[in-house]
Amino acid sequence: MDLGLSGRRALLTGSSRGMGRAAAFALAGEGVELTLLARTPDVLEQTAAEIRARAGVRVTTVAGDITTAAGRAAALEACPEPDILVNNADGELPGDFRNWSRDDWMRGVEKMMLTPIEMIRLTVDGMMARRFGRIVNIVSRSVKIAQPELGMSNAARSGLVGFVAGLARQTVAHNVTINNILPGIIASDGQRGHVEELARVTGRPFEEIWAQRAAQNPAGRYGEPDEVGAYIAFLCSTKAGFVNAQNLMIDGGQYPGTY
Repeated sequence: MDLGLSGRRALLTGSSRGMGRAAAFALAGEGVELTLLARTPDVLEQTAAEIRARAGVRVTTVAGDITTAAGRAAALEACPEPDILVNNADGELPGDFRNWSRDDWMRGVEKMMLTPIEMIRLTVDGMMARRFGRIVNIVSRSVKIAQPELGMSNAARSGLVGFVAGLARQTVAHNVTINNILPGIIASDGQRGHVEELARVTGRPFEEIWAQRAAQNPAGRYGEPDEVGAYIAFLCSTKAGFVNAQNLMIDGGQYPGTY
């Protein structure tokens, strides 16, 4: 299927690893020019080199922290008129809210809610003026299945989803869609970090927890980042212009509800 994206420009945050990296590869395969932002320069440059070698598209890198004004300014200087914005941010490690300070909360809210909203604010009007835009936020299933150990993610990511619900219905008439991807267990660095912390807190072996989480999923396995990347590429396509303001699970069917 031709997704109609050749020559478009995409800005992807948190795109050197995991699901952000997979989204970058999927979009590059459709002929999209990429601007990738992440905090670790060597990993970022390695990802960019691999994409250039495989897809032959233009890839610009920005090493920085998107939660800062300087990081956002650098990203938009490199890609001032993106057609596609993919917001991706690491979550916080599992823990007990009784141990979190106000500073901990503000860091989590800044990362998982306020920064994606700010990136939308800085790009959405230009998309509407140009009559094409696709914004995808990589969020978490925790907004629909609250995880007891992820209280900060439950709260902050739900705030982002609530914001999008109101804005997306104002942008779609201008051919700008905004959707949220809600991944379940995906075999990413973030998932490994989550399980490592659970192992540390509970004293159970990492391998035991990792295998148990796969066994509890109806698919009997973890999702792959490339599966998420392909889903994002479709949502960014010209074929998905009527998909808007949705919270889309990609979790192997683990969400227990009918709706």
